[in-house]
Amino acid sequence: MNELLNVSSNPHIRDNQTTSKIMLDVLIALIPATIFGVYNFGTRALLVILITVAASITSEAVYDLIMKKKLTIGDLSGTVTGLLLALNLPPDLPIWIAILGAVFAIIVVKMIFGGLGQNFMNPALGARCFLLLSFTGQMTRFTLDGVTTATPLYHMKNGGAYDVMKMFIGTTAGTIGETSTLAILIGGVYLLIKRIIDFRIPVFYIGTFTLFAIIYSAANGGVDFKFVAGQLCGGGLMLGAWFMATDYVTSPITPNGKIVFGICLGLLTGCFRMLASSTAAPEGVSYAIIFCNLLVPLIEKITIPKSFGKEAKKS
Repeated sequence: MNELLNVSSNPHIRDNQTTSKIMLDVLIALIPATIFGVYNFGTRALLVILITVAASITSEAVYDLIMKKKLTIGDLSGTVTGLLLALNLPPDLPIWIAILGAVFAIIVVKMIFGGLGQNFMNPALGARCFLLLSFTGQMTRFTLDGVTTATPLYHMKNGGAYDVMKMFIGTTAGTIGETSTLAILIGGVYLLIKRIIDFRIPVFYIGTFTLFAIIYSAANGGVDFKFVAGQLCGGGLMLGAWFMATDYVTSPITPNGKIVFGICLGLLTGCFRMLASSTAAPEGVSYAIIFCNLLVPLIEKITIPKSFGKEAKKS
């Protein structure tokens, strides 16, 4: 009987996916949002993207060299972080601030904690929040066609006019990669088809947030579907739900944990956007994701599947 058994060490489930292949698929999925961002905001947005990505790759390489570690830029995770950060920045942000954000994302949030797989929060969002707190004026000043203007979410928060169709297509003010819901959804569908991400987090995130928005509008004079649609298409909700909340390192690995994670994200984003008193910063996605990143160990602990069989009775 022993000759029939071939016992080897784990892992026992293998496939041909590698970190670099996964990151390459994420980069491909971000192409529509990136192209539209450049189309919408011009060559200045392209400059911010290129410099932020280059600064991220350089920061990782320099850190590896200084710490005498194996060079890790080939896994493309630093490239993904740089691109995600760039897509979360205003197109007219001073270049030196973009570089500072890239260095913070790679060195402080990622590499100091051990590199890919060890960071406790999404590096791109950690850097964005750092920049928002440090350079609030520059990070919340947006231009479109050379004119400084407010984002649709700001208009919604303050009772102004907004066009849902323009928000869906993306011809509005905002950060480089967050304005076009259509472009982001194209990328999200690509990730689902390639099985890079699990549907649970984005679906339960967006679904919970939608329900929150419906209840909020119902409690304030009746259900306003234009308001709900505007909330879904505005700000960084779609970019966050499809590309940052689904980050392998900072999201739960258990199926039920992904559902709980998505629900928590939807509730927190709704609270930050609709219940917070601030009218100057009506977003909330970045803070919601980072806060829920910190809850991941607890979520996984309470949602871990039970082992097969049952516990033996104590004698």
